[in-house]
Amino acid sequence: MSNQTTSIRHPIIFVGAGPGDPELITVKGKKALENADVVVYAGSLVPHAVLKWAGPDVITIDSAPLALDEIIARVCQAHQEGKRVVRLHSGDPSLYGAIQEQIAELEKRSVPYKIIPGVTAAFAAAAAMGQEYTLPEIAQSLILTRMTGRTKVPQSESLKSLAAHETSMAVYLSISMIDEVSKILLESYGDNAPAVVAYRVSQPDEKIIRTKIKNLPEVVKMEGITRQALIIVGRVLEAREAGLKERSKLYDKGFSHSFRK
Repeated sequence: MSNQTTSIRHPIIFVGAGPGDPELITVKGKKALENADVVVYAGSLVPHAVLKWAGPDVITIDSAPLALDEIIARVCQAHQEGKRVVRLHSGDPSLYGAIQEQIAELEKRSVPYKIIPGVTAAFAAAAAMGQEYTLPEIAQSLILTRMTGRTKVPQSESLKSLAAHETSMAVYLSISMIDEVSKILLESYGDNAPAVVAYRVSQPDEKIIRTKIKNLPEVVKMEGITRQALIIVGRVLEAREAGLKERSKLYDKGFSHSFRK
């Protein structure tokens, strides 16, 4: 880290830490951590292992016990002192990251910022499963959603209305409501449809649990999973079990395009 002067003002850098494996952070995110003087990280979700990319003299602040005004105060103070500040979020900060309210406060204070995206858990889970969410003739859409709870979901985006599309779906932040989630999903997908519970994907204690929608509550309770897990459903899971019937046109030798006649 270089010496700073208070005349220098560096932007606050929001960094997506990825799903947990420290090697799944982006190169740009890793460089931001290496150059940081202060890292404010979401300690309830970001594994401490990700902080290994930060320099030995970095100041780390766990934001888990802090309220929004306290976080902004710490970040802005460091900014005024000319320090390089990284605000480290789990996954990708644009998804359930609560960054918009932080950005609004920074903009009120005319504090510049940048955002470096990260790998969200649904994509790390797909990699762990060896699964594509979009298959020809089966599903061409992926829904990322959550159950309503203390954070309310608009009625038009209720899990029931979204599940009616019967496409690939990853349900975040809802594992503690697994009884209700399962009941809603089986109405659209069927109680014997396959489902996956992806727990702490990419981390040492990762679990990828394959089951049926009707068995979701039993499995989740038996495993003692109460947080940091996705529920994944969709006909693509069935197609994987049954074998692909349709293939992409992209690599079909009878399908020409601008790069292949």
